[in-house]
Amino acid sequence: MAEQNYSIERDLKEARSMSEALIPYIYRDELYQTLGGSLPSLTLGALLMRLRRLRLQQNRMTKAQLDLFQQVEAKHDAVRAEWQTHYTSKMLREAESRLNNLNTYFKECDDDPRLCANAYLPEALRRTIVQDILDEAPAEAVREAGLIARVQKTDARMRRYVRPCGFIWDAALEAAYPETVFWWLYSRPPQPDDNGGNGDTGEEL
Repeated sequence: MAEQNYSIERDLKEARSMSEALIPYIYRDELYQTLGGSLPSLTLGALLMRLRRLRLQQNRMTKAQLDLFQQVEAKHDAVRAEWQTHYTSKMLREAESRLNNLNTYFKECDDDPRLCANAYLPEALRRTIVQDILDEAPAEAVREAGLIARVQKTDARMRRYVRPCGFIWDAALEAAYPETVFWWLYSRPPQPDDNGGNGDTGEEL
């Protein structure tokens, strides 16, 4: 995963591609838009996540990178302002979709603890994107959608499967993800032992 070997240049490239595709994505029905090549799918949450952590990496950027970041952020902000209703609606739909996928993962954890441990990284990314959506969405819209209760229920379930560990992504990102908020990035499911139990070796991902 890119988050385990973080690159400002890669984050910028992906954010730029996403921002350039916001129109017509923002007013179309599709939630996940393929961008082609090795690029991740465009979603508002995926773009918000990259913009937030790039914002916190500005002191490490070259002038060219900083100029590009400011252009990307300005384009995103303009689309958001122009298409505010569509933007908010799509954010909330994405959060619901990602929470549904997390609950599918929990069912897999019940059935196969080894798969649960090995498949955790994409789910931690999914939960992180949900958090970025919660932080950016209008508070009233979040309340009306019942998202807070859904997230709390999801988190309570996730805590059943994980144990504390060190930060699971690249150390360059750690300052952007304080443990008090992003606790799932400082946790992981233990690897089952050879006898089928949940043996926790203390090794980090």
